Amino acid sequence: MKRIVWILAAALVLIPSFSAFAKGDFTYITVKGPGVTGELTISNPALIQSFFAFADFSKGAVDAPAEPGDGYQVLRAYVIDGKEQPFDLLYYYPTTGYVYYEGLAEGSSEYDKKWYVADPAAKAPFQTALRRQAQLMWYPAILILVLLAVFYFAYRKKAPAA
Repeated sequence: MKRIVWILAAALVLIPSFSAFAKGDFTYITVKGPGVTGELTISNPALIQSFFAFADFSKGAVDAPAEPGDGYQVLRAYVIDGKEQPFDLLYYYPTTGYVYYEGLAEGSSEYDKKWYVADPAAKAPFQTALRRQAQLMWYPAILILVLLAVFYFAYRKKAPAA
C-alpha cells in the first residue's frame, strides 16, 4: 500500500511537467538546411510557444508528397536548470507546405514518422529568421570591403605622384 501511495505521489508531481512539454513553450529551435551555414538558432515566440507551431498533428497525417521540395531540419529543445534537452525533430518544407515529423528525442508518439500539412502561419516567421541569418552572413564581408576601400584610398593619397 505504501508503494502505491509513493507511485501516485510521484505521478502527481511529474504530470504537470509532462503536460508543459506537450504544450510547447520550447526554449529555442535549431535549423539546418538550404542556405543555412552550420546551424541557426531561433527563439521567435511564433515558432516555439506551441507544439503545433509547424503543423497541427492532431488533424491527422497525410500521404507523403511526391516532391516535397527543399526541407529544413528543425530540432526543438528546452533549457532546464541550465542544461539543454532536445525534445523532438521534424522536417519543415515551407515552399510546398508540408512537415515530416521524425519524432521525440526520447520516446515515441502517435505522430512519429508521418507527413502533415504545415501551418501557413509558420512560414513568415521562419523565412524572416532565415533572411536575418543571411544578412548577418554578409556583414563581415561588407566590413572587409569597406576597410579595404579605406586603406586603398588612404594609400593612394599618401603615394607620391609620378
